[in-house]
Amino acid sequence: MRTVLSTLTAVACCLGFGVAAFAADTPKPNVLLIVADDLGWGELGCQGNSEIPTPHIDSLAKNGIRFTSGYVSGPYCSPTRAGLMSGRYQQRFGHEFNPGPTAPDNFGIKQTTIANRLKDAGYATGMFGKWHLGDGDSHPLKRGFDEYYGFLGGAHPYQQIGQGRNAILRGNEPVDKMEFTTLDFAREANKFIDKNHDKPWFLYLPFNAVHGPMEAPQSYIDRFPKITDNKRRTFAGMLSAMDDAIGNVLAKLREHKLEENTLIIFFSDNGGPTAVNTASNGPLNGFKATVWEGGVRVPFLMQWKGKLPAGKVDDRLVIQLDVQPTALAAAGVDAKPEWKLDGVNLLPYLTGDKKGTPHDALYWRFGRQRAIRQGDWKLTDIGDGAKVFNLTKDIGEKTDLASQEADKLKQLEAAYAEWNKGNVEPAWGNVNRGAGKKANPDQPKKKKKKAAA
Repeated sequence: MRTVLSTLTAVACCLGFGVAAFAADTPKPNVLLIVADDLGWGELGCQGNSEIPTPHIDSLAKNGIRFTSGYVSGPYCSPTRAGLMSGRYQQRFGHEFNPGPTAPDNFGIKQTTIANRLKDAGYATGMFGKWHLGDGDSHPLKRGFDEYYGFLGGAHPYQQIGQGRNAILRGNEPVDKMEFTTLDFAREANKFIDKNHDKPWFLYLPFNAVHGPMEAPQSYIDRFPKITDNKRRTFAGMLSAMDDAIGNVLAKLREHKLEENTLIIFFSDNGGPTAVNTASNGPLNGFKATVWEGGVRVPFLMQWKGKLPAGKVDDRLVIQLDVQPTALAAAGVDAKPEWKLDGVNLLPYLTGDKKGTPHDALYWRFGRQRAIRQGDWKLTDIGDGAKVFNLTKDIGEKTDLASQEADKLKQLEAAYAEWNKGNVEPAWGNVNRGAGKKANPDQPKKKKKKAAA
């Protein structure tokens, strides 16, 4: 029987079946999922920006894969996280916007999460950081996590404990002291690894860095005396602290000899809100809260030493929705059709067992804003009409080809309309938010000048 099973496993591997290829005769791998907040595509050393050294994050690119066309399904915090946790486009279940005054009291993620499914597969599950997906029956401890330390809302001071609904919680209980959220979250993550190092675990580490408020310990700010702009210098300290925190967690993996048996994924929840925190989106147009490339194209890295190629740059389309099916495949869990996942198991594409691209197209809807990327082509509509760009030749979305490429525009419109049939109306929020030429909603409003006397 063992010989027959071995033969079947070998055949499955040759056919590129991701689950069989990674689950056979090996211990279940750990999964470390790291999410930065408001980090632009144009930051990080591995992305070509040497102004703020990020050696620990860069090591994931050096030892793994850097996706230059890595995306998120929302240009904003909570929607992206809803898509991440569910593995589905968040528009499928109405989670299109951040919560606000129009969100119901029971707002939150009601979908089965990646944590639920890995817990069912025998994994210890822990989350340390920013949730932004609701409370009550949407609390992390009700959504598949065994342990939780962090805050439930969308933003939190870095060096001062929030109160009431914005408290730092350990489980359900507010903590009475903290130091600096970025380093605190990494510290708690390391405690989780110490506790569970002899069993498979899933660790979700969503930092609030580099989201506002702009705060960092002076020792980190002092690392950058050559940066003269105060906001940019503080941003540098915040990013440097997050890099150190990630380095602390990577060191903990090495301490327990777990690095080769841990799938690590890193990305940002959306593009940088440049006017708010100075986060650079490099050559990309737009910023957070828009479906321009600068709002949805993000740094995206993956490392699994000994299983995935090292030092590889991959320009194929990937999206944060792929995290769940990829992690489940690594854990030996078959994704079921009734789960209706929109993400794809990336593993066979990354090992070469499958050729081609994981996605024919990616889609965005954010109120009146909408977009589709298919191959080199992208339709972008921020609420003032569809524009067409060839991103291979025009990564900055500067030259609208809609009038010259009428057939391509028609094709992209049809593909988008077909995808949109599977979506529902937003469960809350203003569908006109951010449409047209409106500035980033996070951008501070300019004070009106007083008329001369």
